[in-house]
Amino acid sequence: MNTIMRKIIKIDEEKCDGCGICAEACHEGAIRIIDGKAKLVSETYCDGLGDCIGECPQGAISFEMREAAAYDEEAVKRHMAAKAAGKSSADPLPCGCPGSAARDLRAAPSATLQARPEAAPAPLQSELVNWPVQIRLVPETAPWLHKAELVIGADCVPFAFPDFHRTFLAGGDKVCLIGCPKLDDAQSYVEKLTRIISYNETPAITVVRMEVPCCGGMTRILEAACEASERNISLKIVTIGIRGDILDKETIRFSRRQP
Repeated sequence: MNTIMRKIIKIDEEKCDGCGICAEACHEGAIRIIDGKAKLVSETYCDGLGDCIGECPQGAISFEMREAAAYDEEAVKRHMAAKAAGKSSADPLPCGCPGSAARDLRAAPSATLQARPEAAPAPLQSELVNWPVQIRLVPETAPWLHKAELVIGADCVPFAFPDFHRTFLAGGDKVCLIGCPKLDDAQSYVEKLTRIISYNETPAITVVRMEVPCCGGMTRILEAACEASERNISLKIVTIGIRGDILDKETIRFSRRQP
């Protein structure tokens, strides 16, 4: 088999406790738990994008540059199809991502939602000030981007969090952008958002993501873009649960590099 020099995962079995989170997070099924440890089952299944890294609580997964077989998308499709054929309908879907697992949300609501007081719903009004909103379609020099605070949402968020407009877009002309870190080209997002931030002197960004592992890609995209822009900028990260509650908030501040 021909090999090339490329980025590929490295698993430290001394640190690995076999929890299986990385295997669930890997969209290509490149990782399996074998004899209580995470194993790379085939180099051809690893795309080198690293969705598994952020999910390892033990820090057992890293990247290394080495000679390896090239990533084979067709082989991954066959592999995942075969894997899916042996699963029940209650298991995660064939992509291997737990964020795609079918869940019935009609069960009892979470404690956070139960605590909310009953109230007559007020009519919802759009707080959107810009169009388009999809990151790939937004002109980088659109006038409404100049010095505007950006609210960047994973595209599942407004469906899980129905008060998205009033919570994140109301008050000030906040520009809304959306994208999918799993289905879209993450690197092109990093490059485009870096240009948007740099050209338009963006002062602050709020990224709203879902709790599912694959949605962590949106956070990594924004962190990379803020770092590459070399501007003073704050990045607020809000995590939404699949039942519609806010699970976590975090703010990271990036500083302009000194010459």
